[in-house]
Amino acid sequence: MNPKTLYRLVARLEAATWALLIIGMVLKYVTHTTDVGVSIAGPIHGAAFLAYCVVTTFVAVDQKWGLGRWFLGVLTSVPPFVTLWFEWYAERRGLVADTWRLGAETAGNPLEKLATFVIRKPFQGALAGVVVVAVLFALALAAGPPGDGSH
Repeated sequence: MNPKTLYRLVARLEAATWALLIIGMVLKYVTHTTDVGVSIAGPIHGAAFLAYCVVTTFVAVDQKWGLGRWFLGVLTSVPPFVTLWFEWYAERRGLVADTWRLGAETAGNPLEKLATFVIRKPFQGALAGVVVVAVLFALALAAGPPGDGSH
């Protein structure tokens, strides 16, 4: 999968899970009908949020984004649906190419070396990405929900 397609897919997935979570929150906090939407959509959105942050970091390394642009990209995952705007912005500005830069170039720093591994060994790279998201998700679950004073 090329960087443009991967980034578009993950940005849209993150936004779609925001929509599911918002629907769940309306059902729980506005209509007081059920909390099942939050119980299901919350963890799904959490995983999509983490995946978006990991993919944004990966794409930023490969496409040579500066620290500020990378930070903005990650920050757009916090407000609902802003990942859609940033994905559109990045594509219009040519920040996400159709090919992986590190597929052909020599990696310089340790992050580029890691990205090169992921690009040149896509199955192992995808598996590594899933493991990273799973570990971050487990750490978030151990920390507890936002605002939970029990920890």
